[in-house]
Amino acid sequence: MVEQRTHSCPVQNSEVYVLRQVGPSFSSIPPRSPPSPITPAEDDDLCTPIEALTLDQPAIAVCDKKLAIENRLSTAVHVLATETAALQNVTQLYSTDRLTREGFNRAVDAITRRQGDQGRNGKVVVIGVGKSGHIAKKLVATFNSLAIQAVFLHPTEALHGDLGQISPHDTLLLITFSGKTPELLTLLPHLDRSLPLILLTAHTRPETCELVRHRPDTILLPTPVHEPETKSFGVSAPTTSTTVALTVGDALAIVASRELHPSVGSVFARNHPGGAIGAALRGGRRSREDHVRSLAVRLDEVADLGEGEGEAITGADVLRAGYASPSGWVRLRSSSSSSSPGRDDGGKVEKVIPPRRIKRMSKADLSRRIDDLRLAWLATPRSEFIPVAADTSVQRAAEWIRGLRGAAAATTDGGGGGGGERDRGPYGEDAIVAVMDRGECVGLLEVERLLEEA
Repeated sequence: MVEQRTHSCPVQNSEVYVLRQVGPSFSSIPPRSPPSPITPAEDDDLCTPIEALTLDQPAIAVCDKKLAIENRLSTAVHVLATETAALQNVTQLYSTDRLTREGFNRAVDAITRRQGDQGRNGKVVVIGVGKSGHIAKKLVATFNSLAIQAVFLHPTEALHGDLGQISPHDTLLLITFSGKTPELLTLLPHLDRSLPLILLTAHTRPETCELVRHRPDTILLPTPVHEPETKSFGVSAPTTSTTVALTVGDALAIVASRELHPSVGSVFARNHPGGAIGAALRGGRRSREDHVRSLAVRLDEVADLGEGEGEAITGADVLRAGYASPSGWVRLRSSSSSSSPGRDDGGKVEKVIPPRRIKRMSKADLSRRIDDLRLAWLATPRSEFIPVAADTSVQRAAEWIRGLRGAAAATTDGGGGGGGERDRGPYGEDAIVAVMDRGECVGLLEVERLLEEA
């Protein structure tokens, strides 16, 4: 209690009285504030921004995103594994199945026999629609790059005038997974029955394929898949089936090109001068060959067929000798000719047969004798060799041959050019170059090989 004063003036003082509160007591000193964080330097990367959290993106969404990525990659691996399994399956088929292997051999024969001058410059006409049409276009590009003449023909456009692309010396290659594509069945009656017909299809037996039933002489090239695409991926989009078709088509192109062109790498380089591939191929050729001697087959690498008369020698004898020859070349000598290569004796001229011509022989040629007029193209006599100095550069020799060929074509055609002469005549691609050193023949070379390497 404050003591009362009797004076009338008010009481003045500076004290503050705090009334004590009944109940729990609190400290009058405020708590310390938490320490402030140290401000990082500008180049300090210790602090990571915190992603804003919203009601639309709960924390569990991060786990869902990782799971989605794993599912995506798992699906991709499944597709790759499935298509790999399909290729392994078709590889096994072409390794073991008799009918499949026979079909492939017949397909290669059908293509190689109709290419070049002996086949009257036939081409491969590849026909397909939809995804098979895209595969057909890719195979046409592959064939052409490997010096096998090929064109693409759309089946619908063929019915509206493009059938004119097909010549009497062509080979037809149809692509259809089902073997009953309506556009191809509609086109089939309008295709010349005399032309070889190759079919890339999922069917492994001719009796199951509708297209083959309409054309029994069709050459079947199976391209099956081990399981339907609907089962593999839940959708029937062409995936595994197009991969298998493309792979078998590539195999056909490579094998046929190797038989037509023993130096297939050089052919590809000639037809692919652009891009990184062309640059690499050009550089490799320049560093490998400088003179025609380096391309020539030495005479000791040319196998003698024998000393018998030509009448007793058949195409089968030539084939056996070529197989046994280290170079693939074969030399025919009469019993009266000397052992010196290329030398005439008593009017009987030595002849040589290069490997390219041996590979072009048909089954009928094997039983024919060498003196048969139908085999006159097989051997070249010494008198028709084109002499070239051994130290001549490949480029210069090729330019010289092209000049001679152009002059011969102009003379034959009366100055009109004559593109067909590139494979014919004394300087055609079937001609033989005699590589000469000090007046002696030291090697042989096909003109076609020379031009490929130039």
